[in-house]
Amino acid sequence: MNNEHPINIPEPRMERYNPHAIEKKWQEAWEASGLYKFNEDAPGEKFYALTMFPYPSGNLHIGHWYANVAPDARARWLRMRGYNVLFPMGFDAFGLPAENAAIKNKTNPATWTYANIERMTGQFQAMGTMIDWSRQFATCDPEYYRWNQWFFIEFYKRGLAYKKGGLVNWCPKDQTVLANEQVVNGHCERCGTAVEKRNLSQWYMKITDYADELLDFSDTDMPEKVRLMQTNWIGKSVGAEVTFDTPAGPETVFTTRPDTLMGATFMVLAPEHAKVADLTTDEQRAQVEAYVAAAGRKTDVERQQEGEKTGVFTGSYATHPITGHQLPIWVADYVLVTYGTGSIMAVPAHDDRDFAFARKFDLDIVEVIRAEGAGPMAADAAEPYTGEGVIVNSGEFDGLPGGKASIAGIVEQLETRGIAKAKTTYRLRDWLFARQRYWGTPIPFVHCPEHGAQPVPEDQLPVRLPENVEFTPTGQSPLKLDTEWLKTTCPVCGGPAERDTDTMDTFVDSSWYMYRYLSPDYHEGPFDPAKDPMMPVDLYTGGIEHAILHLLYSRFWVKVMRDMGLTRHSEPFARLRNQGMILGEDGEKMSKSRGNVVDPDDLVREYGADTVRTYLMFIAPWELGGPWDPQGINGPAKWLSRVWTLFTDDKVTGPAETVSEADLRFAVHSTLKKVTGDFERLSFNTIIASLMELTNTLVKAKRAPVFGTPAWDEALDIFNRLLAPVVPHIAEEIWAARGQQGSVHTAAWPEVDEAAATRDTVTMGVQVSGKVRGQVTISKGATQDEAMAAAKENADVARFIEGKQIVKEIYVPGRIINIVVK
Repeated sequence: MNNEHPINIPEPRMERYNPHAIEKKWQEAWEASGLYKFNEDAPGEKFYALTMFPYPSGNLHIGHWYANVAPDARARWLRMRGYNVLFPMGFDAFGLPAENAAIKNKTNPATWTYANIERMTGQFQAMGTMIDWSRQFATCDPEYYRWNQWFFIEFYKRGLAYKKGGLVNWCPKDQTVLANEQVVNGHCERCGTAVEKRNLSQWYMKITDYADELLDFSDTDMPEKVRLMQTNWIGKSVGAEVTFDTPAGPETVFTTRPDTLMGATFMVLAPEHAKVADLTTDEQRAQVEAYVAAAGRKTDVERQQEGEKTGVFTGSYATHPITGHQLPIWVADYVLVTYGTGSIMAVPAHDDRDFAFARKFDLDIVEVIRAEGAGPMAADAAEPYTGEGVIVNSGEFDGLPGGKASIAGIVEQLETRGIAKAKTTYRLRDWLFARQRYWGTPIPFVHCPEHGAQPVPEDQLPVRLPENVEFTPTGQSPLKLDTEWLKTTCPVCGGPAERDTDTMDTFVDSSWYMYRYLSPDYHEGPFDPAKDPMMPVDLYTGGIEHAILHLLYSRFWVKVMRDMGLTRHSEPFARLRNQGMILGEDGEKMSKSRGNVVDPDDLVREYGADTVRTYLMFIAPWELGGPWDPQGINGPAKWLSRVWTLFTDDKVTGPAETVSEADLRFAVHSTLKKVTGDFERLSFNTIIASLMELTNTLVKAKRAPVFGTPAWDEALDIFNRLLAPVVPHIAEEIWAARGQQGSVHTAAWPEVDEAAATRDTVTMGVQVSGKVRGQVTISKGATQDEAMAAAKENADVARFIEGKQIVKEIYVPGRIINIVVK
């Protein structure tokens, strides 16, 4: 490997481990030498390792450390394995926090944001990462969001960006529209305010065009939980649309169970359905209008929650397409206008929600699906039958199996009669893309009285945010108030026009940013197409909370980029892995209000970065996370002090040990083999445990005849390299102190000596009358006589059998040595 970086700094040897004396020194040396700058022409297979970039809030919290130090260790390990590793970082810089801070502090969001970026970059560097900072950018850089605008116009030309009116989620506190994915339990995912419904004209991205392709995960290795969350969110449903006649005209409903059509006994419309007013009779109008108004104050999530069903009768009836029966038409908020057609045929005998509704309002319940071998549904049945069963009470369909086995045939028959047609629907809605905020990418459109909405010409991009803006206490976007910025000319006729005052959802910024790292200074396009072979990202790491937001949007964006001919790839990430969460000492999520926040800066000042890195990798399995233990960090601190002494103190103290050369090489090479596998598996806590165990062996070996032999020198060299990815500063200091050339971080990862890592001996506990009294190391092929002889020679065992009668000897090779005495 290339090991030519001139970074060694001779220093007098320190008696005690002092991280503060070495960490800043090596960070500055690495920066000065360009040690971590990615060189595309360097030898080795390219590997793109990426961790989700943070929002520049002003401080890296312990969660940032937890998310970054383990992937950094693995990127370092890959580099030592001979890969040419790209490991960049930037900042996801647009968003409401900066705007809210600007309102509060009476400053420009850019001033606040860039000051935070400078501070957080320094904190990242104090972490001791191998990040290539030469590729850093912030998504609020005009040169970056220029390409957001370029993409938007290209998507518009392809029919994927469009504007329409409709009901949207509105956050009254942040004064902006939210996408469905940004509403959590009926509240704004950012500020927690209850979300309202408003009818507004908005920009959308047609993500639904890619719904089926987004359900295909064959080109990306994602955790099962992420795949399931995305699959459920897309919510593909295969069924049929059935048309019923109503006094307001034909009404089509979607059902996944057309085999239950004969069990439909009433129809339900969503309160927002366009036909509600026309179907409501004069006698019912006041009651229906009051109900519709009340439903408008609820979120979709609240309307879908379990609880007592509510609704009101419109006074009108629908005609069943087969029987001609008159079915009462109700309005109920458990039906959503955004799913299917906004209306349903209610089959209470075979649907939980319809059953509860029918029981409450005393509506007919007709059984049309019956479990095989079961009798008719009882009139006082406590719950519906929702299985597939056998079709009954359905005329020509009686006796057919219910569910998937017969649905296709039934739909085909209904289609020939003009009653139904096969249909696939999705829970996924198009991405609501616009926000009524300032601190985001301006929508690159102008509105002309004569020519309507027109894209800004490419040579006029980026449309920059105005800098001298005023924020109102209401939170209204200052773009609406800045007449100098607002007034422009139409690109078609040259007449007066106004800029679009909405900005893009900030999730656009993270949808393609992984491509920008490949060529952050490229000006001819969003990225240099010659760099496309670096994609997809080989390993992407970050929190699972982004499963149906950033991760889904970025998959959609890259598929469109592929169709535009910008990339050959269909997925942004070849492999995704999620880390867990570090909780407070109380086991709760860290927050200032709970008073359980851990400040990593304080920990670095007290223990040093290497100790903090070690503890965060050791605290729990990385993918699970766990609670912070303020006492737990002392263990890693003591371990690194022992490591330091092991290498720097030539004095040998303590009782003599009997570690042989074979014992030492076995410990070193078996640890090397395990650590190598654990890095591959991202099992960071077991890596630390193995290194700690090897330290114990090396301390013993230092008091044994093997000390000072070639096996000892080999052990120190391998151990130094094993330490490097995990604790980069102390490993580099030890490397230099041992007189090695270049940097330990460009040294080759050791090769396992398989013969040394495999022992033909086994260490077994020896029981005396069932209780372990000592242990022996014997050949794996030892006979019973050989095993017993070795056991009896053990001093700890001998004193428990001395003077006693041996009545039985039990030996199970590799498992049990038991000497029964009386």
